[in-house]
Amino acid sequence: MYLNRFSDALHAIDMREGDEFASLCQSAKDLGIVHSADVRYTSSNTVLRHQRFHYLDWGPENAPAVVLLHGGNQSAHSWDLVSLALADGYRVVALDQRGHGDSEWSRGAHYGIDEMAADAKALIQSLGLERPLVVGHSMGGMVTLALACANPELLRAITVVDIGPEVNDAGRRMIGEFVGRNIEFDDLETFLDRVAEYDPYRSREHIERTIRYNLIRRADGRYVSKADRRRYRAPAPEGSPHHLPGSPSMEQIRALPMPVLVVRGGESNVLAQDAAERFAAALPHGELVVVPDCGHNVASQNTPAFLTCLRPFLDANS
Repeated sequence: MYLNRFSDALHAIDMREGDEFASLCQSAKDLGIVHSADVRYTSSNTVLRHQRFHYLDWGPENAPAVVLLHGGNQSAHSWDLVSLALADGYRVVALDQRGHGDSEWSRGAHYGIDEMAADAKALIQSLGLERPLVVGHSMGGMVTLALACANPELLRAITVVDIGPEVNDAGRRMIGEFVGRNIEFDDLETFLDRVAEYDPYRSREHIERTIRYNLIRRADGRYVSKADRRRYRAPAPEGSPHHLPGSPSMEQIRALPMPVLVVRGGESNVLAQDAAERFAAALPHGELVVVPDCGHNVASQNTPAFLTCLRPFLDANS
């Protein structure tokens, strides 16, 4: 049984009805995030590369496009507060990447960064998005880099959030351990307790409003993660920047022609400050911003400060 509402067909549904949107608006109010009172917000499905994908579509359809790519074990809804805030001036498309959220799992467990980048390219082309700005967090940040390296003419500018060619092994292992021991639960309170302990930057109320997007209720009554566990079947080697194959090389990254904003969480244990500085310096048109009072999940842990650095970059490059 699904705990959240989403389109179960190819036609879009209006997501502004019901308690999910009301709870999102309450979180925005709690955080002082300003947004349009009459925002367009829909849930849709599409078929790309022989697979069904779910995505959330916000804002005016004729506005400059922003594509949001979430991190591992997350979903398009991890961007909801950011999408709500940006939808007054942008068309914001947040994709549930393969094996995540309400998108289909890969039949052959093909979860390489290159596969996900090809999915994102197909989505952009299918929706007719003209040179969008792409923002990716963690796994989604590596997908963004791979997409930009393979298709530089397709994108206007990119933002890479708390990931890069070098990552901290301890931080990566901590995420993997948390994901690995939080697969299924007898009740939602247990999961909520663990997330609240893992993420001290968000209020318990905020976390409670979002857990419905990460779990489904199985026929036996237990709650299980929506993410395909086969993604984690092979441990990443020491020093590897990600869990998945297919990421671009440093030589490719150094050749990126478009503006790139690198965002680091001030207390991140995944992307160290010196590694973030080397990453930004290697880019022909790179810029580094550090967001305070947050860890790896920058956009959800300090959304107002994240928007303060993201919005000017998008406005300057749209």
